[in-house]
Amino acid sequence: MARRLTDATGTASELRYRGRTVRIQVAPIAIDSDQFARIAASPEMARSVGELRTRLGSPSKLILGVDRLDYTKGIDVRIKAFATLVEREPDARYQLVQIAVPSREGVPAYQEMRRQIEEIVGNVNGQLAKPDYTPVQYYYRSLPLEELIQMYVAADVMLVTPLRDGMNLVAKEYVSTRLDRTGVLVLSEFAGAAEQLTSALLVNPHDVDAMVDTLHRAVTMDRGEMRRRMAALRRTVVGNDVYDWARECLEALHA
Repeated sequence: MARRLTDATGTASELRYRGRTVRIQVAPIAIDSDQFARIAASPEMARSVGELRTRLGSPSKLILGVDRLDYTKGIDVRIKAFATLVEREPDARYQLVQIAVPSREGVPAYQEMRRQIEEIVGNVNGQLAKPDYTPVQYYYRSLPLEELIQMYVAADVMLVTPLRDGMNLVAKEYVSTRLDRTGVLVLSEFAGAAEQLTSALLVNPHDVDAMVDTLHRAVTMDRGEMRRRMAALRRTVVGNDVYDWARECLEALHA
């Protein structure tokens, strides 16, 4: 882009512009994976996770979405894909928990988006709920870190399916909490994290049919494949934490 729009010359790693040399480094930000792992491994966590799943109706598979309420996150498409999966397998008792973190609440377009998503949730539950089963649990609020990690540990499948995203650290946070190497990460190929987390199930979130098929693959994945994929994801996330990221950035500045 710089070479196309200016008279800069050089390569993908180094540009020369008006007498200056500019180094270019790909530096995808990381997280403090140890912090998430410590909380996930706390003695209280196993008990609280069991209680959470009981409160949610003991679903056969708990699917989780955690997003800022924004049009780029594709929450509406995700819910529709989940509803189609439930329609195809009405006896499976899958459940989607969607956490929508408030964002730009004073902007009319975001108020309308919230109304539309809540309407979709209401329609899905109205059509598919049973006396002892609510397919979509929707929460419009942020969560304290401990409660968020409780959700991560409880979830069998993590849906990170933005229509477009710069990085998205939710995917890395989920992986950091999967100490027993269980769980399936479904990740949008349009999230920056997809370049690193290649052992996730990658999906095009603009394609609802592909979303449904990938969701089905996630909830039916055998334990062997699940553990192989999660082990590879954990090597990437835990082996490249935020301290490694900061050190690499500082070393690049001093080079």
